[in-house]
Amino acid sequence: MIKSMTGYGKAESELNQKKVTVEIKTLNSKQLDLNTRMPSVYRAKELEIRNLLSQELERGKIELNIQLEQTGEDSNFSINKALARKYYDQLKGLADDLNQSDFTNYLPVILKMPDVLKADKEDLDESEWNELEKIIKAAIVRVDEFRLQEGTHLQKEITDRIHTVVNLLAEVEPFETGRIDQIKARIQKNLDSLQTDLNIDQNRFEQELIYYIEKIDITEEKVRLKQHCDYFLETIVGDGSLGKKLGFISQEIGREINTLGSKANEVNMQKIVIQMKDELEKIKEQLFNIL
Repeated sequence: MIKSMTGYGKAESELNQKKVTVEIKTLNSKQLDLNTRMPSVYRAKELEIRNLLSQELERGKIELNIQLEQTGEDSNFSINKALARKYYDQLKGLADDLNQSDFTNYLPVILKMPDVLKADKEDLDESEWNELEKIIKAAIVRVDEFRLQEGTHLQKEITDRIHTVVNLLAEVEPFETGRIDQIKARIQKNLDSLQTDLNIDQNRFEQELIYYIEKIDITEEKVRLKQHCDYFLETIVGDGSLGKKLGFISQEIGREINTLGSKANEVNMQKIVIQMKDELEKIKEQLFNIL
């Protein structure tokens, strides 16, 4: 089953008289784009946290935010007064610019700003790291559940569109035979409109006509297009990261549709090809969101 690259997960727990909250947000991206925000006390484990996120979430734009809130009576935190004053000046200036001068309750906002509360103990012991790792993994699980849920909706929409392409391909056939007759009639009419004393080798004419008709035959394109669509539907229900593979298959589908359009030479077939292209473009847009 496919997964979306869009996800959200949150986990929190009490840890050494502190409330630890971990939030993870993910969006679509071709590569792994990882950004982290965490208290300085956890910076020593940032590399391990990044490795954990890249291993479990694989790809996408990933944002990790770890927040600490003191819950016990004995505080292990001190206030960075210089930074708090800087935040105050900026918030007050913003409030004045927005004509919100009646708002004065800045302190609760300031205390939640990054690095205002600083842990007095900068060393992270192993037991606290083990607990933090469990919280991060719990948030990752929720992100994965979110991705699966979003992936289910994407899979249904994409699958329906592939079936639409297959159904449109079946609509080509009724116009296929008539198109050959029309081409023959058009060529013959053009020949008849030439000088009456023109000597035409009828056998050579038939040979050239057969050669031309073979060049615009779409049997192989129809077979390959159906095979690519079947392979797409087979792949989309597989396991693992499928976004790039499905993207490659959609490129092959696009090639066959384009060739079909260049050989059509019939207005109704061209209209069907345009509908196929429209469905394929919508499929490609959704594939950008697939892990």
